[in-house]
Amino acid sequence: MNHDHDERPQLTPEQTTAALHPPAGRNGGDLVVETLQGLGATTVFGLPGQHALGMFDALRRSALAYIGLRVENNAGFAADAYGRITGEVAPLLLSTGPGALTSLAALQEAAAASAPVLAVSSQVPAAGLGGGRHGYLHELRDQQASFRDIVKSVHPVRTASQIPSAIAAAWESALTAPHGPVWVEIPQDVLLAETQLPVVTALDATPRDLEPRPELTAVAAHHLSHAERPVIIAGGGVVRADAAGKLLALAEKLDAPVVCTFGGKGAFPWEHPLSLQSWMEDRHTTDFLESADVLLVVGSGLGELSSNYHTFEPRGRVIQIDADLGKLESNHPALGIHADARAALAALLDTVTERTDPAAAESVRTVLARVRERIAGQGLDLEQQLLASVHEALPATSPSFWDMTILAYWAWSAWPGPLHSAQGAGGLGYGFPAALGAAVADRTKPVLAVSGDGGAMYSIAELATARQYDLPVTWLIVDDGGYGILRAYMTDTFGEATATELARPDFVALAESFGVPAIRTTPDSLTADLATCLAAPGPSVVVLPAVLRMFAPTHV
Repeated sequence: MNHDHDERPQLTPEQTTAALHPPAGRNGGDLVVETLQGLGATTVFGLPGQHALGMFDALRRSALAYIGLRVENNAGFAADAYGRITGEVAPLLLSTGPGALTSLAALQEAAAASAPVLAVSSQVPAAGLGGGRHGYLHELRDQQASFRDIVKSVHPVRTASQIPSAIAAAWESALTAPHGPVWVEIPQDVLLAETQLPVVTALDATPRDLEPRPELTAVAAHHLSHAERPVIIAGGGVVRADAAGKLLALAEKLDAPVVCTFGGKGAFPWEHPLSLQSWMEDRHTTDFLESADVLLVVGSGLGELSSNYHTFEPRGRVIQIDADLGKLESNHPALGIHADARAALAALLDTVTERTDPAAAESVRTVLARVRERIAGQGLDLEQQLLASVHEALPATSPSFWDMTILAYWAWSAWPGPLHSAQGAGGLGYGFPAALGAAVADRTKPVLAVSGDGGAMYSIAELATARQYDLPVTWLIVDDGGYGILRAYMTDTFGEATATELARPDFVALAESFGVPAIRTTPDSLTADLATCLAAPGPSVVVLPAVLRMFAPTHV
Protein backbone atom coordinates (compact mmCIF):
# COMPACT_ATOMS: atom_id res chain seq x y z
CA MET A 1 0.00 0.00 0.00
CA ASN A 2 1.35 3.42 -0.92
CA HIS A 3 1.05 6.24 1.58
CA ASP A 4 1.35 9.93 0.83
CA HIS A 5 3.87 11.76 2.97
CA ASP A 6 1.09 13.45 4.93
CA GLU A 7 -0.40 10.07 5.86
CA ARG A 8 2.72 8.76 7.54
CA PRO A 9 2.33 8.48 11.31
CA GLN A 10 3.83 11.43 13.12
CA LEU A 11 5.49 11.14 16.51
CA THR A 12 4.26 13.24 19.39
CA PRO A 13 6.88 15.33 21.21
CA GLU A 14 6.81 12.78 24.03
CA GLN A 15 7.42 9.91 21.59
CA THR A 16 10.31 11.78 20.01
CA THR A 17 11.86 12.36 23.43
CA ALA A 18 11.47 8.65 24.23
CA ALA A 19 13.16 7.72 20.94
CA LEU A 20 16.08 10.03 21.71
CA HIS A 21 16.49 8.62 25.22
CA PRO A 22 15.90 4.84 25.07
CA PRO A 23 16.00 2.96 28.38
CA ALA A 24 19.33 1.55 29.42
CA GLY A 25 20.14 -2.14 29.68
CA ARG A 26 18.61 -3.23 26.38
CA ASN A 27 20.23 -5.56 23.85
CA GLY A 28 19.48 -7.29 20.55
CA GLY A 29 17.20 -9.70 22.34
CA ASP A 30 15.04 -6.78 23.42
CA LEU A 31 14.75 -5.67 19.80
CA VAL A 32 13.45 -9.15 18.96
CA VAL A 33 10.72 -9.18 21.60
CA GLU A 34 9.83 -5.51 21.05
CA THR A 35 9.40 -6.19 17.34
CA LEU A 36 7.23 -9.23 17.96
CA GLN A 37 5.05 -7.20 20.33
CA GLY A 38 4.89 -4.32 17.87
CA LEU A 39 3.63 -6.73 15.21
CA GLY A 40 0.89 -7.97 17.51
CA ALA A 41 2.31 -11.12 19.09
CA THR A 42 1.12 -11.96 22.59
CA THR A 43 2.55 -15.48 23.04
CA VAL A 44 5.79 -17.20 22.05
CA PHE A 45 6.79 -20.86 22.15
CA GLY A 46 10.26 -22.31 22.35
CA LEU A 47 13.24 -23.68 24.21
CA PRO A 48 16.27 -21.74 25.45
CA GLY A 49 19.85 -22.53 24.48
CA GLN A 50 23.30 -21.07 25.01
CA HIS A 51 23.39 -18.80 21.96
CA ALA A 52 19.76 -17.72 22.35
CA LEU A 53 19.91 -16.54 25.96
CA GLY A 54 19.81 -12.88 24.93
CA MET A 55 16.32 -13.42 23.53
CA PHE A 56 15.08 -15.36 26.51
CA ASP A 57 16.45 -12.86 29.04
CA ALA A 58 14.61 -10.12 27.14
CA LEU A 59 11.32 -11.98 27.58
CA ARG A 60 11.23 -11.05 31.27
CA ARG A 61 11.30 -7.36 30.28
CA SER A 62 8.38 -7.84 27.88
CA ALA A 63 4.66 -8.49 28.06
CA LEU A 64 4.95 -11.63 25.91
CA ALA A 65 3.66 -14.86 27.43
CA TYR A 66 6.22 -17.66 27.08
CA ILE A 67 5.25 -21.32 26.73
CA GLY A 68 8.28 -23.55 27.06
CA LEU A 69 8.08 -27.12 25.84
CA ARG A 70 10.57 -29.90 26.50
CA VAL A 71 11.59 -30.75 22.92
CA GLU A 72 12.03 -28.26 20.07
CA ASN A 73 10.02 -30.40 17.64
CA ASN A 74 7.10 -30.39 20.06
CA ALA A 75 7.44 -26.63 20.53
CA GLY A 76 7.12 -26.34 16.76
CA PHE A 77 3.98 -28.50 16.75
CA ALA A 78 2.48 -26.34 19.50
CA ALA A 79 3.24 -23.18 17.53
CA ASP A 80 1.76 -24.79 14.41
CA ALA A 81 -1.54 -25.46 16.21
CA TYR A 82 -1.60 -21.97 17.74
CA GLY A 83 -1.27 -20.56 14.23
CA ARG A 84 -3.99 -22.86 12.86
CA ILE A 85 -6.44 -21.97 15.64
CA THR A 86 -5.87 -18.22 15.71
CA GLY A 87 -4.87 -17.52 12.12
CA GLU A 88 -2.12 -15.38 13.64
CA VAL A 89 1.65 -15.72 13.49
CA ALA A 90 3.06 -18.06 16.14
CA PRO A 91 6.62 -17.08 17.18
CA LEU A 92 8.96 -19.99 17.94
CA LEU A 93 12.23 -19.12 19.71
CA LEU A 94 15.08 -21.60 19.19
CA SER A 95 18.76 -22.02 19.79
CA THR A 96 21.55 -22.94 17.36
CA GLY A 97 22.54 -26.23 15.73
CA PRO A 98 20.95 -29.24 17.47
CA GLY A 99 18.18 -27.16 19.01
CA ALA A 100 17.30 -25.57 15.70
CA LEU A 101 17.58 -28.80 13.71
CA THR A 102 15.31 -30.65 16.13
CA SER A 103 12.46 -28.38 14.99
CA LEU A 104 12.73 -29.39 11.33
CA ALA A 105 9.99 -32.03 11.27
CA ALA A 106 7.54 -29.63 12.92
CA LEU A 107 8.38 -26.89 10.42
CA GLN A 108 7.86 -29.39 7.59
CA GLU A 109 4.37 -30.07 8.92
CA ALA A 110 3.70 -26.33 9.24
CA ALA A 111 4.77 -25.89 5.63
CA ALA A 112 2.56 -28.73 4.40
CA ALA A 113 -0.40 -27.45 6.42
CA SER A 114 0.21 -23.74 5.70
CA ALA A 115 0.55 -22.81 9.38
CA PRO A 116 2.09 -19.35 10.05
CA VAL A 117 5.03 -20.18 12.34
CA LEU A 118 7.80 -17.59 12.73
CA ALA A 119 10.95 -19.36 13.95
CA VAL A 120 13.66 -17.10 15.38
CA SER A 121 16.89 -19.00 15.83
CA SER A 122 20.19 -17.93 17.30
CA GLN A 123 23.47 -18.49 15.51
CA VAL A 124 27.11 -18.70 16.53
CA PRO A 125 28.84 -15.29 16.94
CA ALA A 126 29.14 -13.45 13.64
CA ALA A 127 32.93 -13.94 13.55
CA GLY A 128 32.42 -17.70 13.34
CA LEU A 129 29.97 -17.75 10.45
CA GLY A 130 31.09 -19.91 7.57
CA GLY A 131 31.75 -23.00 9.61
CA GLY A 132 34.79 -24.62 11.15
CA ARG A 133 36.96 -21.56 11.70
CA HIS A 134 36.39 -21.13 15.41
CA GLY A 135 34.92 -24.44 16.51
CA TYR A 136 31.94 -22.95 18.34
CA LEU A 137 29.56 -25.26 20.13
CA HIS A 138 26.51 -26.05 17.92
CA GLU A 139 28.28 -24.70 14.84
CA LEU A 140 27.03 -25.62 11.35
CA ARG A 141 28.71 -24.72 8.10
CA ASP A 142 25.45 -23.25 6.77
CA GLN A 143 22.58 -23.41 9.22
CA GLN A 144 20.22 -21.60 6.85
CA ALA A 145 20.68 -24.32 4.24
CA SER A 146 19.04 -26.84 6.57
CA PHE A 147 15.84 -24.78 6.57
CA ARG A 148 15.75 -23.25 3.11
CA ASP A 149 14.08 -26.29 1.54
CA ILE A 150 11.37 -26.39 4.22
CA VAL A 151 10.28 -22.87 5.18
CA LYS A 152 8.72 -20.22 2.96
CA SER A 153 11.50 -17.70 3.45
CA VAL A 154 14.80 -17.27 5.29
CA HIS A 155 15.78 -13.94 6.88
CA PRO A 156 19.39 -13.72 8.11
CA VAL A 157 20.34 -10.92 10.52
CA ARG A 158 23.89 -9.74 11.02
CA THR A 159 23.50 -6.42 12.90
CA ALA A 160 21.08 -5.13 15.53
CA SER A 161 19.58 -2.52 13.21
CA GLN A 162 18.47 -5.32 10.86
CA ILE A 163 16.37 -7.10 13.50
CA PRO A 164 13.05 -5.18 13.28
CA SER A 165 12.91 -5.15 9.49
CA ALA A 166 13.93 -8.81 9.17
CA ILE A 167 11.30 -9.98 11.64
CA ALA A 168 8.64 -7.75 10.05
CA ALA A 169 9.46 -9.16 6.61
CA ALA A 170 9.28 -12.71 7.99
CA TRP A 171 5.97 -11.93 9.68
CA GLU A 172 4.50 -10.64 6.41
CA SER A 173 5.79 -13.71 4.56
CA ALA A 174 4.23 -16.06 7.12
CA LEU A 175 0.82 -14.41 6.70
CA THR A 176 0.91 -14.00 2.93
CA ALA A 177 -1.34 -16.58 1.30
CA PRO A 178 -0.55 -19.40 1.41
CA HIS A 179 0.48 -19.11 5.05
CA GLY A 180 3.58 -20.96 6.13
CA PRO A 181 6.63 -21.16 8.40
CA VAL A 182 9.51 -18.70 8.08
CA TRP A 183 13.01 -18.55 9.52
CA VAL A 184 14.97 -15.68 11.11
CA GLU A 185 18.57 -16.25 12.20
CA ILE A 186 20.48 -13.93 14.57
CA PRO A 187 24.06 -14.41 15.85
CA GLN A 188 24.65 -14.71 19.59
CA ASP A 189 26.77 -11.58 19.83
CA VAL A 190 24.12 -9.49 18.07
CA LEU A 191 21.52 -10.70 20.57
CA LEU A 192 23.75 -9.92 23.52
CA ALA A 193 25.22 -6.59 22.43
CA GLU A 194 23.84 -3.52 24.19
CA THR A 195 21.86 -1.25 21.91
CA GLN A 196 21.00 2.44 21.93
CA LEU A 197 18.38 2.04 19.21
CA PRO A 198 14.94 3.40 20.13
CA VAL A 199 12.35 0.99 21.50
CA VAL A 200 10.53 -0.69 18.62
CA THR A 201 6.89 0.43 18.50
CA ALA A 202 4.09 -0.64 16.17
CA LEU A 203 5.12 -2.02 12.78
CA ASP A 204 2.94 -2.69 9.75
CA ALA A 205 3.57 -6.07 8.15
CA THR A 206 0.11 -6.59 6.70
CA PRO A 207 0.29 -8.89 3.67
CA ARG A 208 -1.38 -7.85 0.45
CA ASP A 209 -4.58 -9.57 -0.53
CA LEU A 210 -4.26 -12.25 -3.19
CA GLU A 211 -7.14 -11.36 -5.50
CA PRO A 212 -8.10 -13.47 -8.53
CA ARG A 213 -7.74 -12.10 -12.05
CA PRO A 214 -11.26 -11.10 -13.12
CA GLU A 215 -10.97 -12.51 -16.64
CA LEU A 216 -10.21 -15.93 -15.15
CA THR A 217 -13.13 -15.90 -12.71
CA ALA A 218 -15.39 -14.77 -15.57
CA VAL A 219 -14.41 -17.83 -17.59
CA ALA A 220 -14.78 -20.08 -14.53
CA ALA A 221 -18.21 -18.63 -13.76
CA HIS A 222 -19.31 -19.24 -17.36
CA HIS A 223 -18.31 -22.90 -17.26
CA LEU A 224 -19.90 -23.49 -13.85
CA SER A 225 -23.12 -21.75 -14.85
CA HIS A 226 -23.49 -23.91 -17.96
CA ALA A 227 -22.34 -27.20 -16.44
CA GLU A 228 -24.62 -30.22 -16.39
CA ARG A 229 -22.89 -31.98 -13.48
CA PRO A 230 -20.74 -29.49 -11.54
CA VAL A 231 -18.95 -30.81 -8.44
CA ILE A 232 -16.72 -29.00 -5.91
CA ILE A 233 -13.67 -30.32 -4.06
CA ALA A 234 -12.94 -28.18 -0.98
CA GLY A 235 -9.42 -28.31 0.43
CA GLY A 236 -7.64 -26.84 3.42
CA GLY A 237 -7.30 -23.50 1.67
CA VAL A 238 -11.04 -22.92 2.19
CA VAL A 239 -10.68 -23.43 5.94
CA ARG A 240 -7.57 -21.25 6.25
CA ALA A 241 -9.22 -18.46 4.27
CA ASP A 242 -12.32 -18.59 6.48
CA ALA A 243 -14.31 -19.10 3.30
CA ALA A 244 -16.78 -21.80 4.38
CA GLY A 245 -19.70 -19.39 4.18
CA LYS A 246 -18.80 -18.38 0.62
CA LEU A 247 -18.41 -22.02 -0.37
CA LEU A 248 -21.82 -22.94 1.06
CA ALA A 249 -23.51 -20.06 -0.78
CA LEU A 250 -21.82 -20.97 -4.07
CA ALA A 251 -22.64 -24.68 -3.80
CA GLU A 252 -26.29 -23.89 -3.11
CA LYS A 253 -26.45 -21.36 -5.95
CA LEU A 254 -25.07 -23.97 -8.36
CA ASP A 255 -26.74 -27.01 -6.78
CA ALA A 256 -23.26 -28.55 -6.85
CA PRO A 257 -22.23 -31.47 -4.58
CA VAL A 258 -19.19 -30.81 -2.38
CA VAL A 259 -16.55 -33.22 -1.09
CA CYS A 260 -14.04 -32.05 1.52
CA THR A 261 -10.45 -33.29 1.45
CA PHE A 262 -8.96 -34.51 4.72
CA GLY A 263 -7.28 -31.13 5.17
CA GLY A 264 -10.51 -29.36 4.22
CA LYS A 265 -12.76 -30.99 6.80
CA GLY A 266 -15.14 -28.41 8.19
CA ALA A 267 -15.23 -26.40 4.97
CA PHE A 268 -18.76 -27.63 4.25
CA PRO A 269 -21.58 -28.80 6.57
CA TRP A 270 -21.32 -32.58 7.03
CA GLU A 271 -25.05 -33.32 6.87
CA HIS A 272 -25.93 -30.86 4.11
CA PRO A 273 -27.93 -32.47 1.26
CA LEU A 274 -25.09 -31.59 -1.14
CA SER A 275 -22.33 -32.92 1.15
CA LEU A 276 -20.34 -35.89 -0.13
CA GLN A 277 -18.49 -35.69 3.20
CA SER A 278 -14.82 -36.78 3.10
CA TRP A 279 -14.64 -40.31 1.73
CA MET A 280 -11.66 -39.57 -0.52
CA GLU A 281 -10.24 -43.10 -0.20
CA ASP A 282 -13.27 -44.63 -1.85
CA ARG A 283 -13.80 -45.60 -5.47
CA HIS A 284 -17.48 -44.62 -5.39
CA THR A 285 -16.49 -41.06 -4.47
CA THR A 286 -13.67 -41.07 -7.01
CA ASP A 287 -15.97 -42.30 -9.78
CA PHE A 288 -18.48 -39.58 -8.97
CA LEU A 289 -15.79 -36.87 -9.08
CA GLU A 290 -14.51 -38.22 -12.38
CA SER A 291 -18.01 -38.03 -13.87
CA ALA A 292 -18.33 -34.27 -13.28
CA ASP A 293 -18.32 -32.26 -16.48
CA VAL A 294 -16.98 -29.24 -14.53
CA LEU A 295 -14.95 -29.83 -11.37
CA LEU A 296 -14.13 -26.84 -9.16
CA VAL A 297 -11.13 -27.53 -6.91
CA VAL A 298 -10.68 -24.88 -4.21
CA GLY A 299 -7.66 -24.76 -1.91
CA SER A 300 -6.25 -28.19 -2.77
CA GLY A 301 -3.36 -29.36 -4.90
CA LEU A 302 -5.04 -32.78 -5.37
CA GLY A 303 -2.06 -34.53 -3.87
CA GLU A 304 -1.75 -38.19 -2.90
CA LEU A 305 -4.46 -38.34 -0.23
CA SER A 306 -6.85 -36.02 -2.09
CA SER A 307 -6.66 -37.97 -5.34
CA ASN A 308 -7.21 -41.50 -3.97
CA TYR A 309 -3.49 -42.15 -4.29
CA HIS A 310 -3.24 -40.55 -7.73
CA THR A 311 -5.83 -42.89 -9.23
CA PHE A 312 -8.24 -39.99 -9.80
CA GLU A 313 -8.50 -39.12 -13.49
CA PRO A 314 -11.05 -36.35 -14.13
CA ARG A 315 -12.81 -36.55 -17.45
CA GLY A 316 -14.42 -33.11 -17.39
CA ARG A 317 -13.09 -29.57 -17.23
CA VAL A 318 -11.13 -28.74 -14.06
CA ILE A 319 -11.04 -25.28 -12.49
CA GLN A 320 -8.43 -25.01 -9.75
CA ILE A 321 -8.18 -22.15 -7.25
CA ASP A 322 -5.12 -22.09 -5.00
CA ALA A 323 -3.05 -19.50 -3.16
CA ASP A 324 0.06 -21.64 -3.70
CA LEU A 325 1.20 -20.90 -7.23
CA GLY A 326 3.25 -24.09 -7.39
CA LYS A 327 0.14 -26.23 -6.88
CA LEU A 328 -1.79 -24.88 -9.86
CA GLU A 329 -2.06 -27.67 -12.45
CA SER A 330 0.66 -29.59 -10.62
CA ASN A 331 -1.31 -32.85 -10.91
CA HIS A 332 -4.03 -32.20 -13.49
CA PRO A 333 -4.51 -29.77 -16.39
CA ALA A 334 -6.91 -27.04 -15.30
CA LEU A 335 -7.99 -23.45 -15.56
CA GLY A 336 -5.65 -22.32 -12.80
CA ILE A 337 -6.64 -19.30 -10.73
CA HIS A 338 -3.94 -18.01 -8.36
CA ALA A 339 -5.93 -16.49 -5.52
CA ASP A 340 -6.98 -16.69 -1.91
CA ALA A 341 -9.98 -19.02 -1.66
CA ARG A 342 -12.23 -16.46 -0.01
CA ALA A 343 -11.60 -13.77 -2.63
CA ALA A 344 -12.04 -16.19 -5.54
CA LEU A 345 -15.22 -17.75 -4.14
CA ALA A 346 -16.65 -14.28 -3.55
CA ALA A 347 -15.93 -13.36 -7.18
CA LEU A 348 -17.57 -16.55 -8.44
CA LEU A 349 -20.56 -16.07 -6.17
CA ASP A 350 -21.13 -12.64 -7.71
CA THR A 351 -20.84 -13.85 -11.31
CA VAL A 352 -22.26 -17.38 -11.64
CA THR A 353 -25.81 -17.89 -12.82
CA GLU A 354 -28.09 -19.74 -10.47
CA ARG A 355 -28.91 -23.25 -11.59
CA THR A 356 -31.27 -25.89 -10.22
CA ASP A 357 -30.62 -29.61 -10.34
CA PRO A 358 -33.08 -31.78 -8.39
CA ALA A 359 -30.91 -34.82 -9.14
CA ALA A 360 -27.84 -33.43 -7.33
CA ALA A 361 -28.93 -34.24 -3.78
CA GLU A 362 -30.20 -37.65 -4.87
CA SER A 363 -26.86 -38.49 -6.48
CA VAL A 364 -25.11 -37.52 -3.24
CA ARG A 365 -27.36 -39.84 -1.23
CA THR A 366 -26.63 -42.66 -3.68
CA VAL A 367 -22.85 -42.26 -3.41
CA LEU A 368 -22.91 -42.09 0.40
CA ALA A 369 -25.17 -45.16 0.59
CA ARG A 370 -22.69 -47.10 -1.55
CA VAL A 371 -19.80 -46.00 0.66
CA ARG A 372 -21.63 -47.03 3.84
CA GLU A 373 -22.58 -50.39 2.32
CA ARG A 374 -18.96 -51.08 1.38
CA ILE A 375 -17.67 -50.22 4.87
CA ALA A 376 -20.45 -52.17 6.56
CA GLY A 377 -19.35 -55.34 4.78
CA GLN A 378 -15.86 -55.31 6.32
CA GLY A 379 -16.67 -56.22 9.94
CA LEU A 380 -15.36 -52.97 11.42
CA ASP A 381 -18.03 -52.22 14.00
CA LEU A 382 -15.49 -51.60 16.81
CA GLU A 383 -13.63 -48.92 14.90
CA GLN A 384 -16.83 -47.10 13.94
CA GLN A 385 -18.11 -47.39 17.51
CA LEU A 386 -14.91 -45.87 18.92
CA LEU A 387 -14.93 -42.93 16.54
CA ALA A 388 -18.59 -42.26 17.33
CA SER A 389 -17.84 -42.48 21.06
CA VAL A 390 -15.02 -39.93 20.81
CA HIS A 391 -17.21 -37.58 18.78
CA GLU A 392 -20.06 -37.89 21.28
CA ALA A 393 -17.77 -37.06 24.21
CA LEU A 394 -16.12 -34.01 22.63
CA PRO A 395 -17.96 -30.69 23.10
CA ALA A 396 -19.12 -29.26 19.78
CA THR A 397 -16.85 -26.21 20.00
CA SER A 398 -13.72 -28.06 21.12
CA PRO A 399 -10.91 -28.67 18.62
CA SER A 400 -9.23 -32.06 18.22
CA PHE A 401 -5.66 -32.89 17.19
CA TRP A 402 -4.80 -36.30 15.80
CA ASP A 403 -1.49 -38.08 15.49
CA MET A 404 -0.69 -40.50 12.65
CA THR A 405 -2.58 -43.47 14.08
CA ILE A 406 -5.30 -45.84 12.84
CA LEU A 407 -8.16 -44.07 14.61
CA ALA A 408 -6.98 -40.81 13.00
CA TYR A 409 -7.00 -42.43 9.56
CA TRP A 410 -10.62 -43.34 10.21
CA ALA A 411 -11.29 -39.79 11.35
CA TRP A 412 -9.93 -38.33 8.11
CA SER A 413 -12.79 -39.97 6.26
CA ALA A 414 -15.51 -40.44 8.86
CA TRP A 415 -15.16 -37.68 11.50
CA PRO A 416 -18.18 -35.41 10.97
CA GLY A 417 -16.57 -32.01 11.19
CA PRO A 418 -13.32 -30.09 11.53
CA LEU A 419 -10.17 -31.74 12.84
CA HIS A 420 -6.44 -31.08 12.82
CA SER A 421 -3.87 -33.74 12.03
CA ALA A 422 -0.33 -34.23 10.80
CA GLN A 423 -1.48 -35.53 7.42
CA GLY A 424 0.37 -32.73 5.63
CA ALA A 425 3.88 -34.07 6.25
CA GLY A 426 2.86 -37.24 8.05
CA GLY A 427 5.31 -37.24 10.96
CA LEU A 428 4.67 -38.91 14.30
CA GLY A 429 4.20 -37.07 17.59
CA TYR A 430 1.97 -34.21 16.44
CA GLY A 431 -1.26 -34.75 18.37
CA PHE A 432 -0.45 -33.94 22.00
CA PRO A 433 1.94 -30.98 21.65
CA ALA A 434 -0.34 -29.49 18.99
CA ALA A 435 -3.29 -29.77 21.36
CA LEU A 436 -1.23 -27.92 23.99
CA GLY A 437 -0.68 -25.08 21.52
CA ALA A 438 -4.40 -24.93 20.80
CA ALA A 439 -5.17 -24.80 24.53
CA VAL A 440 -2.77 -21.88 24.89
CA ALA A 441 -4.65 -20.11 22.08
CA ASP A 442 -7.98 -20.56 23.86
CA ARG A 443 -8.07 -21.77 27.46
CA THR A 444 -11.86 -21.48 27.68
CA LYS A 445 -12.61 -24.84 26.06
CA PRO A 446 -11.12 -28.32 26.48
CA VAL A 447 -8.96 -29.73 23.68
CA LEU A 448 -8.67 -33.37 22.62
CA ALA A 449 -5.46 -35.08 21.48
CA VAL A 450 -5.48 -38.59 19.98
CA SER A 451 -2.35 -40.75 19.61
CA GLY A 452 -1.33 -44.35 19.30
CA ASP A 453 1.14 -45.74 21.81
CA GLY A 454 3.99 -45.43 19.30
CA GLY A 455 3.28 -41.79 18.53
CA ALA A 456 2.62 -41.04 22.19
CA MET A 457 6.21 -41.92 23.07
CA TYR A 458 7.38 -38.98 20.97
CA SER A 459 5.51 -36.58 23.25
CA ILE A 460 5.62 -38.01 26.78
CA ALA A 461 7.92 -35.23 27.99
CA GLU A 462 5.19 -32.69 27.26
CA LEU A 463 3.06 -34.05 30.08
CA ALA A 464 5.33 -31.83 32.18
CA THR A 465 4.42 -28.85 29.98
CA ALA A 466 0.71 -29.61 30.28
CA ARG A 467 1.01 -29.76 34.06
CA GLN A 468 3.27 -26.71 34.38
CA TYR A 469 0.85 -24.46 32.48
CA ASP A 470 -2.29 -26.31 33.62
CA LEU A 471 -3.56 -26.67 30.05
CA PRO A 472 -7.04 -28.17 29.48
CA VAL A 473 -5.99 -31.02 27.18
CA THR A 474 -7.31 -34.57 27.37
CA TRP A 475 -4.99 -37.04 25.68
CA LEU A 476 -6.52 -40.27 24.36
CA ILE A 477 -3.83 -42.90 23.82
CA VAL A 478 -4.96 -45.97 21.84
CA ASP A 479 -2.52 -48.65 22.97
CA ASP A 480 -2.14 -51.51 20.50
CA GLY A 481 1.39 -52.48 21.46
CA GLY A 482 3.26 -51.06 18.50
CA TYR A 483 3.13 -49.10 15.29
CA GLY A 484 -0.31 -50.40 14.34
CA ILE A 485 -0.67 -49.00 10.85
CA LEU A 486 2.87 -50.07 9.89
CA ARG A 487 2.12 -53.51 11.28
CA ALA A 488 -0.90 -53.69 8.98
CA TYR A 489 0.97 -52.36 5.95
CA MET A 490 3.83 -54.84 6.39
CA THR A 491 1.54 -57.80 7.04
CA ASP A 492 -0.50 -57.02 3.94
CA THR A 493 2.60 -56.52 1.78
CA PHE A 494 5.11 -59.06 3.14
CA GLY A 495 3.00 -61.54 5.08
CA GLU A 496 4.51 -60.54 8.41
CA ALA A 497 5.63 -57.40 10.23
CA THR A 498 9.12 -56.43 11.33
CA ALA A 499 10.22 -53.69 13.78
CA THR A 500 6.65 -52.74 14.63
CA GLU A 501 6.25 -54.26 18.11
CA LEU A 502 7.07 -51.98 21.05
CA ALA A 503 7.73 -52.27 24.75
CA ARG A 504 5.86 -49.40 26.35
CA PRO A 505 5.24 -48.00 29.81
CA ASP A 506 2.17 -48.12 31.97
CA PHE A 507 0.77 -44.90 30.51
CA VAL A 508 -1.62 -44.35 33.40
CA ALA A 509 1.10 -44.63 36.03
CA LEU A 510 3.46 -42.55 33.91
CA ALA A 511 0.96 -39.73 33.49
CA GLU A 512 0.21 -39.77 37.21
CA SER A 513 3.93 -39.47 37.95
CA PHE A 514 3.77 -36.09 36.15
CA GLY A 515 0.81 -35.09 38.31
CA VAL A 516 -1.62 -35.59 35.42
CA PRO A 517 -4.81 -37.55 36.23
CA ALA A 518 -5.18 -40.68 34.09
CA ILE A 519 -7.60 -43.54 33.57
CA ARG A 520 -7.64 -46.82 31.67
CA THR A 521 -10.87 -47.24 29.73
CA THR A 522 -12.72 -49.75 27.55
CA PRO A 523 -14.68 -49.32 24.31
CA ASP A 524 -17.95 -49.43 26.26
CA SER A 525 -16.90 -46.81 28.83
CA LEU A 526 -14.93 -44.59 26.45
CA THR A 527 -17.61 -41.93 25.95
CA ALA A 528 -18.25 -41.48 29.67
CA ASP A 529 -14.57 -41.52 30.63
CA LEU A 530 -13.59 -39.05 27.93
CA ALA A 531 -16.48 -36.74 28.76
CA THR A 532 -15.54 -36.76 32.44
CA CYS A 533 -11.91 -35.90 31.71
CA LEU A 534 -12.80 -33.21 29.18
CA ALA A 535 -15.13 -31.57 31.72
CA ALA A 536 -12.44 -31.47 34.41
CA PRO A 537 -9.95 -28.57 34.57
CA GLY A 538 -6.35 -29.07 33.53
CA PRO A 539 -4.72 -31.95 31.65
CA SER A 540 -5.73 -35.61 31.71
CA VAL A 541 -4.89 -38.89 29.99
CA VAL A 542 -7.25 -41.67 28.87
CA VAL A 543 -5.66 -44.95 27.81
CA LEU A 544 -7.63 -47.33 25.59
CA PRO A 545 -6.07 -50.78 25.02
CA ALA A 546 -7.37 -51.81 21.59
CA VAL A 547 -6.12 -53.27 18.32
CA LEU A 548 -7.88 -51.53 15.44
CA ARG A 549 -8.06 -52.20 11.72
CA MET A 550 -8.36 -49.85 8.80
CA PHE A 551 -11.18 -50.15 6.29
CA ALA A 552 -9.98 -51.54 2.99
CA PRO A 553 -9.54 -48.66 0.56
CA THR A 554 -10.67 -48.97 -3.01
CA HIS A 555 -8.25 -47.37 -5.43
CA VAL A 556 -9.41 -49.22 -8.53
